[in-house]
Amino acid sequence: MLDLPRLRVLRAVVATGSIRASADALGYTPSAVSQQLASLQRETGLQLFERVGRGIEPTTAGQTLAAEAEPLFAAVSRLEGVVGDLRAGRIGSLSIGYFSTAGATWLPSIVAALRAEFPELRLELRLTEHDPSDPDIDIFVERPGTEHPPHVEVRHLTDDPYLVVVRDDDPLAGREEVPLAELAERHWVDNDFAAGACRQVLLEACAEAGYAPRFAVETRDYQTAIPFVATGIGITVIPRLGIGNLPAGLTAVPVVAPAPMRRINVAVKKSIADHPAARRTVALLHELTAVDF
Repeated sequence: MLDLPRLRVLRAVVATGSIRASADALGYTPSAVSQQLASLQRETGLQLFERVGRGIEPTTAGQTLAAEAEPLFAAVSRLEGVVGDLRAGRIGSLSIGYFSTAGATWLPSIVAALRAEFPELRLELRLTEHDPSDPDIDIFVERPGTEHPPHVEVRHLTDDPYLVVVRDDDPLAGREEVPLAELAERHWVDNDFAAGACRQVLLEACAEAGYAPRFAVETRDYQTAIPFVATGIGITVIPRLGIGNLPAGLTAVPVVAPAPMRRINVAVKKSIADHPAARRTVALLHELTAVDF
């Protein structure tokens, strides 16, 4: 395989017509240039230069090899540009995992900022709440006792408290907070998957209060459960981030004693932790969670 630095020396000597001039251009000594040329001649088995008077001139073989090497150096230059762009986060891809309420609340502004700052970056958004994958960045609800793989860095974003959603004419509507035990005899509207981390947090808090919720209706998402409360079928308990804008006639009251709280974290693959777009994403998440909570 031909040596790239030696080809670079050949190209410089052919272009300048002088060992000394090419040495100055490359930052070498004239003797180092001569040694590189001699090594290249041995490597190729070709006579690349011949002496003319006190100087040298490229042979036809030397001129041809230098000319044919030009596309190679053009490709190397492009690759160096790609490396610079990748380091700066200008091109490439970034996958972001999320759970539904985080996606609806935070991702629109994050994606808008990333598109403005890294227009050539390809973004891939993955709903990892019920379909686990391995994205570059994952916004998730921590399950108690979870052990994280060694290839990610996990950072805490915020704690999301639960509130009970009731009708405005419910006796609980005027309260500043409601002890969880007071909901033991109420009919509940379920709002999450049975195996979900968010539901687990709530059920463990209810168990601590001494009961299991009496689910009258089972739904699988917060925005479906809320309208059922308006009908009078029952109450529903939802993390603050998932409530959004309540319809008229409904009120949300914090739940306490114990106060269920879901812990929201972000996991970043160590291999991309220093990528400018990854750093920017995490910074935006911290900014948004600081404002929202």
